[in-house]
Amino acid sequence: MVQAYILIQTEVGRASAVADVIAKMPGVVQADDVAGPYDVIVRAEAQSVDELGRLVVAQVQRVAGITRTLTCPVVHL
Repeated sequence: MVQAYILIQTEVGRASAVADVIAKMPGVVQADDVAGPYDVIVRAEAQSVDELGRLVVAQVQRVAGITRTLTCPVVHL
């Protein structure tokens, strides 16, 4: 199982709507709108890195109002 945080910047005023849409996607554990340099932080999980990449590129990045994403895979050291 691969887990990651997806940090999202949105257009002004779109954070809540973006978080609501993403929260309903399969593979998304949690999506919260936050204050700071990013507007939404998502916790996601997938069976593989490739599946995680497909979630981010084919689904998350296509949500209207997103301007930038940064995917941070969780590592267990």
